[in-house]
Amino acid sequence: MNAIISATELASELAGQNPPVLLDVRWQLTMAKAAGEPPFDGRAEYAAGHIPGAVYVDLDRELASAPGTRGRHPLPDLAVFGAAMRRAGVSAGTPVVVYDGGQGWGAARAWWLLRWTGHPDVRVLDGGLPVWEGELPVDVPEPAEGDFEPKPGAVEMLDGDGAAALARSGVLLDARAGERYRGEVEPIDPVGGHIPGAVSAPTNDNVGADGRFLPAEELGARFKALGAVEGADVGVYCGSGVSGAHEVLALAVAGIPAALYVGSWSEWSSDPSRPVAVGPDPQ
Repeated sequence: MNAIISATELASELAGQNPPVLLDVRWQLTMAKAAGEPPFDGRAEYAAGHIPGAVYVDLDRELASAPGTRGRHPLPDLAVFGAAMRRAGVSAGTPVVVYDGGQGWGAARAWWLLRWTGHPDVRVLDGGLPVWEGELPVDVPEPAEGDFEPKPGAVEMLDGDGAAALARSGVLLDARAGERYRGEVEPIDPVGGHIPGAVSAPTNDNVGADGRFLPAEELGARFKALGAVEGADVGVYCGSGVSGAHEVLALAVAGIPAALYVGSWSEWSSDPSRPVAVGPDPQ
């Protein structure tokens, strides 16, 4: 099954006999704002217009638990996540399509969580809301309660020790911007740099100027050049397990399975016993 869906394909499926459940996961990384500039509000964006039938899902509250020693976006409480999915109408036998404002990170986080908890049919709208050419109603749908029960472990996940080991035995990709990988800047977490042995692979390089993923062949060639050759074990981390999910999605488009280190750099860098590498060299 393809991990992504085009806007044209989505419009056709929404008009068909078995339309997918639609999840709107508009989200942006929280950063300092200029004086008087309001913070990003995904729920307000949703209320101003969304793809017909879509239900809003809050990444910070429903796709993650509270920040702490496990990182800025630890795994959500499964009861909270499951309830949010059922509220949105998600059932085990119903296809799901997820979208966000175009960056793709929030949608990928929901995609990965649904896959990790056992949903068999979930895709991301390639390019997000900006590629949708249909109407954007403001009414809030009330779908019938779904029956989805999360069963974690359906796809591989890494913890800190697993990420450290994979960086030596396989390929561990760092999905953050190159300057954060090199430790030149660190605007969020306590320490700059990367997990020793990890390879810099910014997730923004997986998409074109329109926010859509590059063709599968180009993505495959990119990841192969980074070491993700046939037979290699591949893992991904980022700052807090959000943009890393987008890189796992890009790898899936290329046909390469990969594990996500959910705690990512926000967890790793908060532990002073963990080693830190700086500069362009993975070691």
